[in-house]
Amino acid sequence: MSLKKRKTKTTASSRTTTGSVRIIAGLWRGRKLAVPKLPGLRPTPDRLRETLFNWLMPSLPGAVCLDAFAGSGALGLEAASRGAAQVTLIEQSPILAKQLQQHINHLNPANTTGRELFVHHQKCTGLSKSEASNPL
Repeated sequence: MSLKKRKTKTTASSRTTTGSVRIIAGLWRGRKLAVPKLPGLRPTPDRLRETLFNWLMPSLPGAVCLDAFAGSGALGLEAASRGAAQVTLIEQSPILAKQLQQHINHLNPANTTGRELFVHHQKCTGLSKSEASNPL
């Protein structure tokens, strides 16, 4: 008995569908956030985020974090969920920047959690220190 690989056709509709990322722990644990399937977008896998944040956990509560090249926002939103006081997400794609802002508005309406979350829609290269610390 031989196993054959199934070939799947890539259509325009399959390229524009959405995937999701899951917040692993903290205030927003278990929340799934929609992420568009765009070329070059590779959200950080759950297992890698879990390992990274286990290492960072002693320093994370009250921290100021910068998620440069934010993409799906998985790293920055995970940091905020686990207690970072301020998170700035920088993303050059207008589609992803808009989606990140929608996630923030949903997770943290009117800053009710005490966490400050900002999205900068721009290229990360050439960003000055003062620009990174001030919201748009």
